[in-house]
Amino acid sequence: MLLMWIQALVVNAVLIGLAQRTPLLTTRGWIHAAALGTMLWGSLGWRGWSAVVVYLVLGSVVTRIGFRNKQSRGLAEAREGRRGPENVWGSAAVGAGLALALAASPQDAYVWRQLLLIGFSASFAAKLADTFGSEIGKRWGRSTLLITTLRPVSPGTDGAISLEGTAASAVGSAVMTLALWGLSSPELPLIANASAAGLVMVVGLLATLAESVLGAVVQNRVGWLNNELINALQTLLAAGLAMAWAALASHLVLPAVAGI
Repeated sequence: MLLMWIQALVVNAVLIGLAQRTPLLTTRGWIHAAALGTMLWGSLGWRGWSAVVVYLVLGSVVTRIGFRNKQSRGLAEAREGRRGPENVWGSAAVGAGLALALAASPQDAYVWRQLLLIGFSASFAAKLADTFGSEIGKRWGRSTLLITTLRPVSPGTDGAISLEGTAASAVGSAVMTLALWGLSSPELPLIANASAAGLVMVVGLLATLAESVLGAVVQNRVGWLNNELINALQTLLAAGLAMAWAALASHLVLPAVAGI
């Protein structure tokens, strides 16, 4: 275990040093990403770490799509789309916490460990669903409605949804789920089977819609509830919902062999 953490620290320090010039994160964002990456590699190994790299790359790519158009309308992400520390932890704090909980749990706590992996996977499926929906919806959404009343609102309004953005959220959840499934192994079944994949896909979309409800109902009324905290609540909801659902349907979702 200690060797894995040393390996995690060295690998992440080297890779983050090489990645500093890429326009994905700010300088401080990369430093925090190194800390996050070390936690994930140390807890889950390279497969769990790779899942978050997939999220980071795909989320950054979709943010850049139509960026100048969104920027001209005041809808683009700040800092030319580069993510900072608050974005790193708003997106990944829940997943990192679940990974650390898995590393600390006994090897024979099979069901609990598998539920933690389901929660981890759902948190990132939900986050990529949110990123896809937000960025595609702001650029190509034809009719933007407030989710609680279905009244027309301006793109970028807290709690706004569009048909195009919702479809993009479904795609984002599916893409992240398939990536997690592809990275799974008997030793680390992030997504163990087709039933688990379907659960994570659905939860990713549901949590994204729930985040829109939070944005519409709460965000503007609670001064300290910023976008990053809303993101963290979304991923927490996704993880909790997926874990509860998986516990109720464990005969379908959990693998038959305790390999983790």
